[in-house]
Amino acid sequence: MNSLILTAVLLLLLTGAYQFGRKWALSSAGGDSRNLHSLPGYHGAYVGLWCAVPALVIGVLWFALEGQVLNGMLIAQMTAEQQQLAPSSLELLLNDIRNIALGGFQGNNPDPQKLALAERFNELQRLSTLGLAALAAVMGIGGILYSTRRISPRMRARQTVEKVVRIIFIICSVIAVLTTIGIVLSLVFEALRFFAKVSFIEFLFGLKWSPQTALRADQVGALGTFGAIPVFAGTLLITAISMVVAVPIGLLSAIYMAEYASPRVRNWVKPLLEILAGVPTVVYGFFAALTVGPYLRGFGESIGLDVASESALAAGLVMGIMIIPFVSSLSDDVINAVPQALRDGSYAMGATKSETVKQVVIPAALPGIVGSVLLAVSRAIGETMIVVMAAGLSANLTANPFEAVTTVTVQIVTLLVGDQEFDSAKTLAAFALGLVLFLVTLVLNIIALTVVRKYRNKYD
Repeated sequence: MNSLILTAVLLLLLTGAYQFGRKWALSSAGGDSRNLHSLPGYHGAYVGLWCAVPALVIGVLWFALEGQVLNGMLIAQMTAEQQQLAPSSLELLLNDIRNIALGGFQGNNPDPQKLALAERFNELQRLSTLGLAALAAVMGIGGILYSTRRISPRMRARQTVEKVVRIIFIICSVIAVLTTIGIVLSLVFEALRFFAKVSFIEFLFGLKWSPQTALRADQVGALGTFGAIPVFAGTLLITAISMVVAVPIGLLSAIYMAEYASPRVRNWVKPLLEILAGVPTVVYGFFAALTVGPYLRGFGESIGLDVASESALAAGLVMGIMIIPFVSSLSDDVINAVPQALRDGSYAMGATKSETVKQVVIPAALPGIVGSVLLAVSRAIGETMIVVMAAGLSANLTANPFEAVTTVTVQIVTLLVGDQEFDSAKTLAAFALGLVLFLVTLVLNIIALTVVRKYRNKYD
């Protein structure tokens, strides 16, 4: 709610500041924009920036400190016995109060003192919201008044606005890079903790995956086995099956829509294909588990094959159908972007339509096609719901598509479900799997960039 109120206040102030700055600049130039060094819109943007930036800074600082301030005020109103609680117990009490304040479950006999503190918390939060909105408005109005005093016909508003926008772009780029670095470092540090408990060689080359460690040392399977080869094999098997389905169908449909289909057919077929990308993955999972899986099992029994109810083939086929739009839509756009001059030159040399497509259009569009296939591979590797519902959770080391297998993403989800201790090998194994998955994706990107660079240099 706080963020919504602050956003509404900022939008109102920003709109008013832009219009006010624009009109102020025109009035300072005698109503003739030709007397201004920069367009009136830049002056409006200049005033808008002076309005928004101080208010945003206040909002960020407020959100960063609000929780600590509210907790301190709540603790000050607790009893002396509650204030002397251990930090962990005190944090649990504060969580209970916040949950009650947010309308959470209170039980059959709610604590009256907790109810009173929850009401006080809601009151403090309302006051905080109003105070934040008021302070943001004051800072915004102050920025408007300060900036309008600096506006003059000779003011270089465009340079100032573009410099601020450039700084904003740089900050956003730095945040994106730092976020990526933070994700990688978090995976690396947690994976190193895992490899301190489990051998790196055993993880990468072990042939048995059973991370279900016991709670006591005398229980069966207390140490667990963390050989990830079966998990990687299952991931590659399902991904390969899905790509066998998606790449030929997607690429051929893209070629048909771009080169052979009439505009009327294209306007109907392309949206219908793209609808597949909007279907939730859980729907594909139900389709795979309730339709494709039983059908494959029945068909296999009719011809003497033993097909499991949950199989890699069922998951791969449905996943391939799901990622067809990733290949077809992007490949279609890339093929349409090939210059018509290349086609005309091929026709002028006497080539037929099919020869032109095979020897001119496809090689010229290959960098984009490789990108679409890479996107489809990444989508297949990262899919979880279809695999859980159609392929199961069994970490079987097999190349038989008729058997149940599991994938890296499914195991990551399984390991992190429920209340887990983040110092156990079972939980830390999820980060090791995530790190390997990241490295595999990185290698795929490097290969794709190499192919793209090679053919781009040839056809540029």
